[in-house]
Amino acid sequence: MVHDLADGDAGRDRSEVLQRRKSMSKVDSVRRNLVRAASVALVGAFCAIAVPGSADAVVNGKNSTERYEFMASIPEIVPELNNAKGVCGAVLIHPRWVVTAAHCVDPGRNPAVPEGTVRIGSQRRTSGGTVRTIDRMVRHPGYQPGEPNKNDIALVRLDRPVSEQPIRVADRPGRPGTPTRLLGFGTTVDTADITKAVFPERLQQLDTRRGAESECSPGYADSTRLCTVSRKRDAMACMGDSGGPQVQRGKSGRWELIGVTSGPGDNDVPCANGPGLYTSVPAYADWIHRTIHGRN
Repeated sequence: MVHDLADGDAGRDRSEVLQRRKSMSKVDSVRRNLVRAASVALVGAFCAIAVPGSADAVVNGKNSTERYEFMASIPEIVPELNNAKGVCGAVLIHPRWVVTAAHCVDPGRNPAVPEGTVRIGSQRRTSGGTVRTIDRMVRHPGYQPGEPNKNDIALVRLDRPVSEQPIRVADRPGRPGTPTRLLGFGTTVDTADITKAVFPERLQQLDTRRGAESECSPGYADSTRLCTVSRKRDAMACMGDSGGPQVQRGKSGRWELIGVTSGPGDNDVPCANGPGLYTSVPAYADWIHRTIHGRN
């Protein structure tokens, strides 16, 4: 906003010109972000703008087969694009805290911004479960957007606790080859054109496995970023799945959280044809503990 540039009509004219330039700059910035992001599954991020539609497939997944109380979603809007709807995933790890991807709550890099609520424990993207207001968002201090994103993890505090059961964070991810499962409300159509993406109302799941670091592009996977490979052809998390969970079975047989969706493990292929990259939640256990108990 420009204030007190000059008096009279000349001042108003100048103010209007600056406002128009600022508005055009915002639109151009959003367009650049969207073009750069859409080129390959949002260039290292799986946040997306939603369009109406349904399908039975994360890409080539299937409808959820059980209720995942810990599953959460963060509705988003794109103000500069007529408030187009978007979504990011999140995971309940404490009655008042969810974990998600840092790029989901990074307004400097993501044209979509959180609407201000979190939906917890629903198999539906736009109904059911418990809805809470976002009280605070805390990105990891070492977060760096890029290809791939680094330290791509954030915590979101709810305005009050929920009754849904949080998931336990695993002590460590299983070794390469360990069976895992992905959950998300992301597009079920593998496309680089964001306007052709189709977002399901029903939660999707996909069975995967821990991949070796060498199964992702060089320099992508390490001790903080998990390479993840689908157990079926042409299937993987995609646009809209960012921040959602990667889980494995613990010794008790219950699901444990090992990762949150960060982006593709190979930017040279469509998301469904390559591996996925997941931020290792156990690698950030100390930071999570300090943040939750220092701000709770």
